Amino acid sequence: MVTLRLPEERVTRIDELVQAESYESRASFIVEAINRLVDEIEEREIDRKIVEGYTRFPPTAEETRWAEISGIESIREEPW
Repeated sequence: MVTLRLPEERVTRIDELVQAESYESRASFIVEAINRLVDEIEEREIDRKIVEGYTRFPPTAEETRWAEISGIESIREEPW
């Protein structure tokens, strides 16, 4: 269990959102908000690691060319 204090204005806004968005309770709203923030932070960390990997080991010219060819073929296969 975690106990926290929030300014009354924030609690009022949470209550409004609970009603407007059909959350079961303040707690369910807050749990979802925390989960979304944790997911966002984890996604940024994954992005950072991917960039770091490509910085340490950049793709070769051949790998870049294959990626371009693959992208072009994927677009051609789209039914638009």
